[in-house]
Amino acid sequence: MSKIEIITFDEQSVVEGICKIARTAGEKILDIYQRDFDIHIKADSSPLTEADLAAHQIIAAGLAELTPDIPVLSEEDADIDWSVRQTWKQFWLVDPLDGTKEFINRNGEFTVNIALIEEGRPALAVVYAPVLGKLYFTDKQHAYLTTAEKANIRLQVEKPTDTLKVVGSRSHPSPDLAEYLQKLGKHEMVAVGSSLKFCLIAEGSANIYPRLGPTMEWDTGAGHCVAEKAGAVVCNLDGQALRYNQKESLLNPYFEVKAL
Repeated sequence: MSKIEIITFDEQSVVEGICKIARTAGEKILDIYQRDFDIHIKADSSPLTEADLAAHQIIAAGLAELTPDIPVLSEEDADIDWSVRQTWKQFWLVDPLDGTKEFINRNGEFTVNIALIEEGRPALAVVYAPVLGKLYFTDKQHAYLTTAEKANIRLQVEKPTDTLKVVGSRSHPSPDLAEYLQKLGKHEMVAVGSSLKFCLIAEGSANIYPRLGPTMEWDTGAGHCVAEKAGAVVCNLDGQALRYNQKESLLNPYFEVKAL
């Protein structure tokens, strides 16, 4: 079976393009966030709102226009057979609304995630938190943050001090995480939703993010890229780099994000 080759493009134009697409999706999400909306339960018992679907449509259309020859794998359109996916050397990995529970709870800790995966590794990405007004993005070398006050702040992880700052999930605590933290020693715990956990590592607000619970590849691709381009290491519990679209299942192994 022949593999689809990697397509070259103008990096700056594509980075600017995905940032614009993420902002547009975020604006639509905010429109829905500020009014009543319906909530549906998917087959896996996770919630789905009209904001998830609206953001997916905006992102899919935007990426089709920006890079028409690069396939897209989105949480809301993930039913793509492995026989097709395994031919992809390069694809967009999208979570249109990461942190649907945070969206429903209206705590602002949700994001729009778009990542370009090449040969199983995140190459560039954007993570946009519309309520917080924070746009995290990367090129193929570095990670940046743009806020209302300042644009293109270069991100760099902070190495741990005597007290580790550990970031974890607000909506998905687990017994395995509790056991992990007991063994970790002196630490401070910060709870936050969605892929913002990766971003807190990238901006130096936390030192380690252990994920000892289920995640899907679209949950992690963009945040992984932001953290890694800022100097973090993202690996499974055996120390192997987290990879994407390398198997039929899109379920991630347990993993750690560390500022080293």
